[in-house]
Amino acid sequence: MHKQNKILLIDDVHDSLPKALSSLGFDVVDGTAYSEEKIEQEIREYYGLVIRSRIFLGEKLLSKAKNLGFIARAGAGMESIDVSYAESRNIRCLNSPEGNRDAVAEHCLGLLLSLSNKLQKANNEVKRGIWKREENRGFEIGGKTVSIIGYGNMGSAFSQRLKSMNVHCIAYDKYKTAYTDEFVKESTMEEVFEYTDILSLHLPLTEETRYLVDKNYLSRFKKNIVLINTARGPIVKTNDLVEALQSKKIIAAALDVLEYEKTSFENLAMEALPDSFHFLAKAENVILTPHIAGWTVESRRKHGEILLEKIKNQIIS
Repeated sequence: MHKQNKILLIDDVHDSLPKALSSLGFDVVDGTAYSEEKIEQEIREYYGLVIRSRIFLGEKLLSKAKNLGFIARAGAGMESIDVSYAESRNIRCLNSPEGNRDAVAEHCLGLLLSLSNKLQKANNEVKRGIWKREENRGFEIGGKTVSIIGYGNMGSAFSQRLKSMNVHCIAYDKYKTAYTDEFVKESTMEEVFEYTDILSLHLPLTEETRYLVDKNYLSRFKKNIVLINTARGPIVKTNDLVEALQSKKIIAAALDVLEYEKTSFENLAMEALPDSFHFLAKAENVILTPHIAGWTVESRRKHGEILLEKIKNQIIS
């Protein structure tokens, strides 16, 4: 055990993680109600931090973390941590994208099937006593080309779910090569623009990916497409998405994430949202969910289990 053994829980996580850390000899402190100011005042006491996304761990906070050895994020994205600065201070940064890969993949498939079969629109109409069949004629995804942008845990899990759907699945990942297998064909962006019918985003939010999907990007697709985003909201420029929906360049869209989300991904202030959001909210060919693609009972438990193993293997050993 490291001589510094205090761990601060900044965000709520599955109970099994703090219990297991305590059994390993760590002094686990519940800081889920701590303000950022209190964390800043006390951070020098801790060897480890466990977070999700409630606060941003940047240089201001981390410069005061004199004894910090690791930060463990229960989730995939690391945008709530200044990883470069942390690593420059020899602070190990861990995350658990393996924990919600299955949940995200299943959610993506559900969104795609809901869009292709107009399930949301048909459900809302029937519940209001409106019975329209021709207007709710859907399309089959079999025979279509599904393009996955970002072929990590989430993208690869989605491709596995698509295997039985008789689709042509291709993927582009700027930082990976040689991943063609029974589920997917590695492709160039030129091929993605040429052949895509359905586009699914599985990228982290970085300065490189912020507003990647804008008017220019969308204009390069040869076909009119379906867009699914379960990654991060600011990857898509919402105003340009609305224009593409209006022009029918995008046939339908499913968004589990929105540009307007706060870092904690919760509590959108409706009165402050722009017209583009209200367009999406009213559009019958758009499905919106509140950042729940990876938010299952099972993924919550898996995040804790995976982080525990990484802390044991990479920090304690």
